[in-house]
Amino acid sequence: MEAQYIDYKETHSFSSAVIRYLEDDASLKPFYNQKANLHGFEELLKNKKVTCNRETLVAILKEQYSKLAVSSAVTTNINNLLNKNTYTVTTGHQLNIFTGPLYFLFKIVSSINLAKELKIKFPEKDFVPVYWMASEDHDFAEINHTYVQSEKISWNKEASGATGRLSTEDITNTLNEYTGILGFSENAQELAKIISAAYQQNSLADATRFLVNELFGLYGLVILDADDKRLKDQFSDIIYQDIISQNSYNNITATNKRLEEVGVAPQVNPREINFFYLTDHLRERIVFEDNLYKVLNTSISFTQEQLKTEITEHPDRFSPNVVMRPLYQEYILPNLAYIGGGAELVYWLQLKSNFDFYHIDFPILILRNSAMIANSRIKQKLSRLGLCYKDVFKSEKILTDEWVRKSSEHQLGIEDEWREIDCIFEKLKLRAHKIDPTLSPSTEAIKVRLEKAMSNLEKKLLKAEKKNHAEAIHNIKTIKEALFPYGGLQERKENFGMFYVKYGQEFIADLIKHLHPLDFKFTILT
Repeated sequence: MEAQYIDYKETHSFSSAVIRYLEDDASLKPFYNQKANLHGFEELLKNKKVTCNRETLVAILKEQYSKLAVSSAVTTNINNLLNKNTYTVTTGHQLNIFTGPLYFLFKIVSSINLAKELKIKFPEKDFVPVYWMASEDHDFAEINHTYVQSEKISWNKEASGATGRLSTEDITNTLNEYTGILGFSENAQELAKIISAAYQQNSLADATRFLVNELFGLYGLVILDADDKRLKDQFSDIIYQDIISQNSYNNITATNKRLEEVGVAPQVNPREINFFYLTDHLRERIVFEDNLYKVLNTSISFTQEQLKTEITEHPDRFSPNVVMRPLYQEYILPNLAYIGGGAELVYWLQLKSNFDFYHIDFPILILRNSAMIANSRIKQKLSRLGLCYKDVFKSEKILTDEWVRKSSEHQLGIEDEWREIDCIFEKLKLRAHKIDPTLSPSTEAIKVRLEKAMSNLEKKLLKAEKKNHAEAIHNIKTIKEALFPYGGLQERKENFGMFYVKYGQEFIADLIKHLHPLDFKFTILT
């Protein structure tokens, strides 16, 4: 593959808050610690506090990998986590079936490549890329589908509780639908074999770990499922303190007001209690009512003393929500950076005050790599049309109108004529005013009606000329549909499957080669 790079700002696809963060907007600096560059990592490493229990972390990882074929790179990285000069760089995501949209892969590649860059800069230390499985998330509707060549494939079932604990025994029909689309080429059969083996695992978490390990194990990616009693036990004091005192609610609410003052809309809103109660088929919010800590939609409740006992004996039953999961993550990992999408990056900006309150180091925030994959036919069509990849980020209508105006042999705009008419009306208004001042508004009204009529005529000229360029307009439409399925960025819809079918394992290798996490550029791969 070949790669081209353009500024995120030029894609018009990222929020102003994200662009401001990338441009080091001074008003956002109170909401993070170090800049997202190598100097920022150098500063963070000088005083990095590690709160995790490395021995427990490594023991759990070895258990979770015990049934997998583990590469030497993964084995080395897990063992290195025992050493105090080893750190992690982490990305996280939900357990989308068959990996979900393309950007799931881009997140992981960003973490792998960031670990490589840090190793080059700081050779005396080791850096481990980590994929944090959001196995405790319970929003099944967000993960039960994917799109292959714009066709939606869904796993339809009644589901409750943490998605990582869901059984995969009834996914066979969905699996067959997915593998059937892939075709019968050698690469298709290879991928179908990997996918099928993955979803023979007992749970969705096990299936996701198997699949991601098959795709990225060669590059040393370490996959962690933090839904574990021993990890939660390390965090239990904070769980209790936060539920009782509502610290995260108070800290983040205050930060949200400060962010709004500098023009950033918060992505998430904290609750008074930011933990769920979790069992095999249950993940429900905890609320404080009538002097009891109650689990919504159940008969479960606790006094404060009972709550303390429950957290001490069963910390695994307390699941952090979106604002507390980052704190939990940073507490149990020797982590330096979190790699996330635009919306994630903004909600992390809401959290720094809570990290400060609990004396936990705030990681460096890295915007994950974003990319678009175009085939040679698209590249050729763009060339024949005289367009470049920057152009395709315009709406189809704007792109088509601009191309027709530029390519037409005729003058389709009426700017010159309207300037002449405007001058005439200025003369008429002056004459009318001299005769009777009350006639000036009438003259202006006639001008407005004529301007509207002229605008309609211009639209008709453009529409008529479009008929003379039907093939080019069709090509523009085809390009937009291929690169922006359902009207959005390709990476946010399309699954990786058909790209793997075309390129095989080289597809992953090309992503590793061309995505550069600290350059902060949108990547176009052809």
